[in-house]
Amino acid sequence: MWINNDQATGSELDKGRWFVVCLHTSNWLMTIQFGYDKGQVMQALRYHFISRPEIRIMIIVVNVFALGSLILYAMQTITPFAFLVGSLLWVVLMISFWFVLPTMVYRRAETFQHHFTMSFEQEGFSLQHERGSRSWPWNALSHFIESPHFFHLYFDPRSFFLVPKSGCRDKDEVYELRQLLKEKAKRK
Repeated sequence: MWINNDQATGSELDKGRWFVVCLHTSNWLMTIQFGYDKGQVMQALRYHFISRPEIRIMIIVVNVFALGSLILYAMQTITPFAFLVGSLLWVVLMISFWFVLPTMVYRRAETFQHHFTMSFEQEGFSLQHERGSRSWPWNALSHFIESPHFFHLYFDPRSFFLVPKSGCRDKDEVYELRQLLKEKAKRK
């Protein structure tokens, strides 16, 4: 929630000045409240897994293997059984990355069953929940990425927190959060 000129008091000339002073002296920049939608979380987890370099390389290798087995089968160099094994490997890999891994993570993580309040400040950000709260400085983030429904805040390559865009009031607040994250954290 940013303070805008309409919220300032005083003459028209003073409003712009007051806005700038308030923005730079205030520690509090934005607070959002959110819960998680299972379908959106599953999509975000898929996005996370597919964006991992080692998984991307494995998918490329398996796709090249599947295409190679198709070409060799078409040239009648390999048997139909070998082609079937290559195709089955591709199907199993896609099912595991698209359904199995996201479902396992979703079921294990209690986080997705709760509601949170998250505050973004000049020094860092904090997360509040009915069981407690936790704060982090901005330098605790290694980077962030943006998916269709979330901002993924990464602490390290395997540890991240999903911040739903639906927690923001409107598209302007999503834009403001994006700009804040660009300023305070590295984007990957």
